Amino acid sequence: MDQALQSMIANMPEKTGKSLEEWKAILAQANLSKHGEMLKLLKSEHGVSHGFANTIVSLYRQDSEEEEDLVALQYQGKENLMPIYEAIMQFLPSLGADVKIAPKKGSVSIIRKRQFLLIKPATKSRIDLGFKFKDRETGSRLGASGPFGTMCTHRVIIESPEEIDDELKSWIKEAYSESI
Repeated sequence: MDQALQSMIANMPEKTGKSLEEWKAILAQANLSKHGEMLKLLKSEHGVSHGFANTIVSLYRQDSEEEEDLVALQYQGKENLMPIYEAIMQFLPSLGADVKIAPKKGSVSIIRKRQFLLIKPATKSRIDLGFKFKDRETGSRLGASGPFGTMCTHRVIIESPEEIDDELKSWIKEAYSESI
């Protein structure tokens, strides 16, 4: 990163009222796809100057593309699992604006103050959804963490988008609320 960009990022909170990460969270929540739409949002609704708005949008989109590439690689040869992943991702914004999605090489961590959910395409026919609960019993569907070890306390095996039901969503909400 060049010195001018580093300086601009360092001055961002003073000049715009928010840090780069805070602006990225606003863009993520807005769920816009086009550069111009994001610029318009930052400039018209938040009063950000064009230079800062363009920098924020460019860095946000760069990060988003890298994350999309990691997710695409995880589902290569497992494309049939994408509807499950997408159903989970569509539900997450309902939890709150403080949810962070962190794709890694083999899984996607869902974080509040700490990881509370882990999405892993385990085989060609299933996704393992790992939960981090403080104190919860296992059951027939909500099992022990299995291959997740200490990263998660519980695991649910998902083989179809229909399994993203009210019960599963309630567990996701519970894990989210415990992650503060």
